[in-house]
Amino acid sequence: MLKKLLLLLCLASLVAWAAPAKSRKATMKSHKKVTTAEKTVAAPAAESSSSADADDGFISVAESSASAKPAVSGDDDEDEEKEVSTAGMTAAQRQDYFTRKKFEEDQRADEYANSERRRDWLKDRLVLELGLGSRMPFQGETGVGLGIGAEYITRWHIGAFASFGWLPKSKDNIFPDTYLQGGTGYKVGINYYLFPKIPIHLGLSASYGTVFFDHDVEPKNGVRDLISVNGYQFDILVSYLSNEWYYLQFSFGFYYAPDLAKSPESNPSFRESIDSRTSAEITYISRVENKPKGMDKYGIVFGVTIGYSFPEFFPDDTEIRRRQREKERNKAGAAN
Repeated sequence: MLKKLLLLLCLASLVAWAAPAKSRKATMKSHKKVTTAEKTVAAPAAESSSSADADDGFISVAESSASAKPAVSGDDDEDEEKEVSTAGMTAAQRQDYFTRKKFEEDQRADEYANSERRRDWLKDRLVLELGLGSRMPFQGETGVGLGIGAEYITRWHIGAFASFGWLPKSKDNIFPDTYLQGGTGYKVGINYYLFPKIPIHLGLSASYGTVFFDHDVEPKNGVRDLISVNGYQFDILVSYLSNEWYYLQFSFGFYYAPDLAKSPESNPSFRESIDSRTSAEITYISRVENKPKGMDKYGIVFGVTIGYSFPEFFPDDTEIRRRQREKERNKAGAAN
């Protein structure tokens, strides 16, 4: 009995001693693993620290990392956004995504360029013009002249223009078997335009040239001679001009002809005549019909003009960008 009791005590002591030994071994093994992991993680930091100290002795790893982080945070965010947006896509889907994104960026750039162009549609525009009436370049009692012209509008919205026109020979509606003599005229001047942010522009114009004409009431060899006068003209302009090619203008104004304000001896609308009663005294009579005082030195004039504004000579940002993309597409097509 005593032997059994002693044997039981020995077994209990052996079990009590063995259990702490196993726990101590497990604890030591886990401690070794943690230590190894810490060394593995700390090794790159130590290496980077040593390399940083080798490059720059007074900059620590923490400081360099903190200083570099704000500089690349924006790029990192953008890269992360791209990675998230393209996650799970195939190569074709990713290519389509970037193509669509590039197209949207181009569209936004075009919209901005258009808005910039709408702010000044009058800047640096060359316009070729064709029209009827007082600015192309003259009108008169018996019709209007047909002419061509050119105008250049500067960035300050001041335009310089010149026009040349002609009046064709035509049949007289008053006297049978009589013709009205044709002729030519010219005009040069400057315009100042308002409202550059909208397509309809109000303007003021001052010019000099052939302003008015009429025909001699007395025919010579079946033709009534042309009487044309030079002078000054002032107009109010209503023009349509956008970033497109077409141009339209209406003008309303008045002229002043200094020659028609002179005395009959120097006035082109009068001619010499001999008094039928004395057959000796020289008098001056009007050459124009139904106007005994000659042509009017003042008068109201009007005209209409259409034109081509050459957008390709002075392209805006949108046109420049469109041409560049067209070149890129052509190169891509040739490469394929």
